[in-house]
Amino acid sequence: MKTNTIAAIATAMSNSGIGIVRISGEEAFQIIDKIYRSKKGDKCLSKVLSHTVHYGYICDGDKVIDEVMVLILKSPNTYTREDTVEIDCHGGSLVMRRILETVIKYGARPAEPGEFTKRAFLNGRIDLSQAESVIDVINAKNNFSLESSILQLQGSLKNKIKEIRGKIIHEIAFIESALDDPEHISMDGYHEKLMGTIVGLVSELEALIASSENGELLKEGINTVIVGKPNAGKSSLMNLLTGKERAIVTDIAGTTRDILEEQVNLDGITLNVIDTAGIRDAWDAVEKIGVDKAKEYLRKADLVLYVIDSSTDLDENDEKILKLLFEKKVIVLLNKSDLEKATTEEMVFSYFEKEGMDYPVLSVSMKEGTGVKEIEDKIKEMFFTGEIILNDEILITNVRQKSFLQAALDSLNMVKQSIEDEMPEDFYSIDLVSACEELGNITGECASEDFVNEIFSKFCMGK
Repeated sequence: MKTNTIAAIATAMSNSGIGIVRISGEEAFQIIDKIYRSKKGDKCLSKVLSHTVHYGYICDGDKVIDEVMVLILKSPNTYTREDTVEIDCHGGSLVMRRILETVIKYGARPAEPGEFTKRAFLNGRIDLSQAESVIDVINAKNNFSLESSILQLQGSLKNKIKEIRGKIIHEIAFIESALDDPEHISMDGYHEKLMGTIVGLVSELEALIASSENGELLKEGINTVIVGKPNAGKSSLMNLLTGKERAIVTDIAGTTRDILEEQVNLDGITLNVIDTAGIRDAWDAVEKIGVDKAKEYLRKADLVLYVIDSSTDLDENDEKILKLLFEKKVIVLLNKSDLEKATTEEMVFSYFEKEGMDYPVLSVSMKEGTGVKEIEDKIKEMFFTGEIILNDEILITNVRQKSFLQAALDSLNMVKQSIEDEMPEDFYSIDLVSACEELGNITGECASEDFVNEIFSKFCMGK
């Protein structure tokens, strides 16, 4: 018979100071009583107070496996809302496996990926948006992504969706009641009132959807491509941003022939930086492949850092690069500002004006390491309207959540259209119910079992 008590190693499977084996379910305390011994020989932890820590040994029969600290956590005040035991042992891979094998031997079964958090969801401790934020906290790449994930974990999105759904459910209930009992419930003037409510809800959903662009950039990082002519200083910029000699730098043009990728945390903003081969007419077959790759990455970029060698003149290669930059967010870096300038900022602005372009231009020196702060400030200005301050702002960082918000918005817009077209009231109800269900998919109230299983299958073991 398959037991309902699960167990898993909750820490990384590598040698460390401490490891944790977690047990959750109705038999958690019975199992720990079978394998725990205190220094005095006591073994009954099921009788102790909740949220207490106990020092002793994990044993398999008479054989001691490890010296441990055991946390006893009684339902419902636990992560899963079930009886939970956490065994803090030494952090060796072998000893953690031995303890887990012993726990399973005495009655638990191995947990599936994400099953602890899934139980927290199924037992009503968290909703689906909070469950997803658990993974976002674990995978956060910068402080802003972490702060946004923590806000969602605390229920910011859950509460907003609950508020919006509550308003929609109120309108559905009124319409259904009025249709069932028209003699006692009048709908005079209701259409105007409903329109006002829908307009407000549409505005709220549009604001949430609009936040998804910034949310995705904060979570996943800004795909940043460094382009320019050979020997302009692209590889030096890559090294400056990463803080290490990631790219080979020489005075020989065309040194970078392949694509170099690195993730950079720039004052809390994650950049997925790609250093490309210098763009020019290349006759060498290998260099030509590198140039073609550079053009391909440039087309997919969120941000382009266009490096110009200020000690040389602009030429036809610059013109070819400019043609690739249309409708892109671009920061022009006028490099080698420590040398005598053959190309000035004014000349670059004039050049852009002739081509109908308007890009910010920053004077920098890769050799002296100047200009990084200015690059940071310009990126914040371009993507986040200056300083990034989350406060209690909800940022949608999840494609799944965005798609359901958009579907809910589409349904509410259909309600608006029905009101404008003076359609019967039951048309309003159909689309309101649809909007309510789409929002319920975000919190899990309307999500199918297969859909929920798919989300938790992406979690790590032990979480």
